[in-house]
Amino acid sequence: MYIPKRYEETDPQLLNDFIDKNNFGILISLQNGLPVATHIPFTLLVNKTDGSRRLLGHISRANPQWKTFHENETVLVIFGGPHAYISPRWYNHTNVPTWNYMAVHAYGPLRVITEDADLRHLLNLLVDQHENGAYSMESLPEEMIQKQIKGIVAFEIPITELQASFKLSQNRDEESYHNVIRELEGQDDTARQVAAEMKARTNSLFGIQE
Repeated sequence: MYIPKRYEETDPQLLNDFIDKNNFGILISLQNGLPVATHIPFTLLVNKTDGSRRLLGHISRANPQWKTFHENETVLVIFGGPHAYISPRWYNHTNVPTWNYMAVHAYGPLRVITEDADLRHLLNLLVDQHENGAYSMESLPEEMIQKQIKGIVAFEIPITELQASFKLSQNRDEESYHNVIRELEGQDDTARQVAAEMKARTNSLFGIQE
């Protein structure tokens, strides 16, 4: 991913939190030299000892993309965050339109998960991630669980490279920066999320508390 230095994000905890919050990603692999993609939820696991990361996920066995899963072949997963159009009218100087956004690209070798216990663990992790104990796999009949497991192809991706671009008007002067925040706060929820991310970075950019 093309990332100008001022927009590059490398803080491990920020990136982990971003993936957790925006875990509905895009899995991209190659089929006869052409990229194929599926939009699916992922679970991020972080090793507390060394900080290494793994992504867990699954797709329907009816989805032919699983046939592109060659052991240890590198795939790409894209996680997108809030984004918004930025009008040049919001600056205190003449400029052109642009777009603020947050995006993370994760690369790593894919390994298909076949063991029954590992499959159940993967599905339980995904359910727990979103249900917070209000619903569990154990509440389902065993026959249904077996049927569902047979209908998916599960996998893990040890992340070997993580690229992140958080383009949030870091190249603007303080007045224009605050103008952008104010304009975004008056728009839809996604734009307000961008404004909140910008406000959180105000002190590090300009040395003042918002």
